[in-house]
Amino acid sequence: MKIRELARHWEQNAKGRLTHNHIQIRLDFESAARLAALSEMYPKRQPQELLGELIGAALEELEASLPYVKGSQVVATDEQGDPLYEDIGPTPRFLALSRKYLKSLVQQQDSASH
Repeated sequence: MKIRELARHWEQNAKGRLTHNHIQIRLDFESAARLAALSEMYPKRQPQELLGELIGAALEELEASLPYVKGSQVVATDEQGDPLYEDIGPTPRFLALSRKYLKSLVQQQDSASH
């Protein structure tokens, strides 16, 4: 979800699956004021929910902005039959590490609920 889509999302009050992990952060005054403003604008959302969704959207945008680095191995072809080369930039590593930690978090949550 893009950051610009969050306000619409908050209006609809949808909820996602949350981990049991808690992370404390200290905000600068301007960010804290903006969070308070959002909390007042969207009173059905807790500040923690707003922060979690903002961080999630920012991470998605960060992932999309990671540079593509063309490798030498052809991994597919496009509609015109032109070769598509593997990405040897930071994206594949980020995605692999994200999957690793997602699997670990889901396993921790599943074992805690049983």
